[in-house]
Amino acid sequence: MKILLSILLLSFFFIGVAQSNQVLINSHIEKFKNAKSYTLSMADKLVEEKYDFKPVKEAMSFKEQLVHIGENIYWLSSTYLKESPNPIKDKKVNSNDMNKEQVMQFVRDAYEYGLNTMREMDEKALTNEFNWNGGKLNKYQFLNLIQDHQTHHVGQLIVYLRLNAIEPPRYIGW
Repeated sequence: MKILLSILLLSFFFIGVAQSNQVLINSHIEKFKNAKSYTLSMADKLVEEKYDFKPVKEAMSFKEQLVHIGENIYWLSSTYLKESPNPIKDKKVNSNDMNKEQVMQFVRDAYEYGLNTMREMDEKALTNEFNWNGGKLNKYQFLNLIQDHQTHHVGQLIVYLRLNAIEPPRYIGW
């Protein structure tokens, strides 16, 4: 009887963990959809002639910031969430060769790739760990890293817009 009760309790525990893992993934998916919309609305606000704008010479341009966001989403989503090769690794993505619409399409595609990767994630693998900067990070942490990184650069884009006397779009949160 004790063994049966233990098995039953463990079953409820693992079902609860699996459900909470799926809730976590779904929360990231929803937030990432909003991040995509917000980033693209910001990218659309600046005229193409200003896409090479830099607040200081050492900074990335508006266009380079957007391409960097996309490249990072592809890299982290493929390598650490999907555990597969980066689909753009061998492609020479050069923001200098891209116009506004191409940049926006690249960013749109990167967010979609990240979203599809999140949708396909196996919640049981969220604790898988990877070497990172002399330590280890698991997939939970990579979900946060992807979100934090794109938020960091989108925050910079707000400043770029304001320096060009453009009001940023209203924030799209959770």
